[in-house]
Amino acid sequence: MAQASIFLVEDEALIRMMLVDMVEELGHRVIAEAGSIEEARPLAEMEGYDLAILDINLQGTSVRPVAEVVRSRGLPLFFLSGYGSAGVPDGFEGMHVLVKPCALDKLKHVIDAVLPNGEPENSQHKP
Repeated sequence: MAQASIFLVEDEALIRMMLVDMVEELGHRVIAEAGSIEEARPLAEMEGYDLAILDINLQGTSVRPVAEVVRSRGLPLFFLSGYGSAGVPDGFEGMHVLVKPCALDKLKHVIDAVLPNGEPENSQHKP
């Protein structure tokens, strides 16, 4: 599989660092990361990424505004949650939800399932 550029939104700094390490171990690259809606929304609008991984609950706020930006760009995404699929933002029911903490093989499975044909769409955004 080709390297995908990943946008990661997670409000817990230690979990975010762990996820960055896991994504890189799988051969992908985190090109932008954020811990709040305020940080994430402009990045979601402007960065060139192939896939967004979004924590559902950011400091008590739903990640929905960020998910809507990603979807409006036609890019794939999936959610992270410590609570399972409960709390998936309205309009995003049925999306993949990876329960935290997650194992490397489960992260790989969801990334592979969400990326179209297992390949990044925006190859022009890679170095």
